[in-house]
This record gives sequence, structure tokens and C-alpha cells, in this order.
Amino acid sequence: LRFSCRRWGGLVQPGGSLRLSCAASGFTLDDFAVGWSRQTPGKEREGVSCITSGDGHTSYSDSVLGRFTISRDTAKNTVYLQMNSLKPDDTAVYYCAVDTSGLCPTLPSYGMDYWGKGTQVTVSS
Repeated sequence: LRFSCRRWGGLVQPGGSLRLSCAASGFTLDDFAVGWSRQTPGKEREGVSCITSGDGHTSYSDSVLGRFTISRDTAKNTVYLQMNSLKPDDTAVYYCAVDTSGLCPTLPSYGMDYWGKGTQVTVSS
């Protein structure tokens, strides 16, 4: 089970946007749930978004609802997290994860089967 998560975009200022991606090799992401959680030193880890396998039901934590959008591009075997209207308190290390059950945890819970490398996201002027 191989996959990688990466940041899309450059500098991020408050109110700006950034896109994270999770790309898979050797398996089809459509068969798994895919989600992101974030970690800030001194704070609890928070699951922020998730998409289920199959029909792709999406969910979001209250802190990002209406600003973040998770989506799947089946042709690219990639799941994206589009982050809009970013705030300084969105600054964190973001982790992509997949779950073989195809189901998402109840956010902000973040328990999933496999995890990618964290990506630092900083929102600042």
C-alpha cells in the first residue's frame, strides 16, 4: 500500500487558498476512505476532512466546514483537500491517511489505517 501526500500552491496569506493532494500507486483510492488530520504543537490532533469510498460521502470538522473541500479525481487516482479562506489558526502539520474499510471516522476523530508524511501548512502575513 503506497501513497504520498503533497502540498499544492505557494505562499499562503490569511484569506488565501491552498490545495493538498494524496496520490496512490498500486491501489485505487476509490476503494478506500481518504482523509486529513492536522497537528499543532501543544494542541490535540484534529481530523478535519474525510471522503468515503464508492459514492464519496464527505465530512468536515466544525472548524473548517464551509472553507475546506475534499474531492476525488478517479482518473488521477488522487484525492484533494482544497483549503479556502485560510486563517492563521489553520497553521499546522497536515497528514493524509487512508482506511481500508472505506468508512470515515466521526470528525474530529482521526483514527485511520495508514498515514502519509506530514506537510507543514503556514498561514501568515
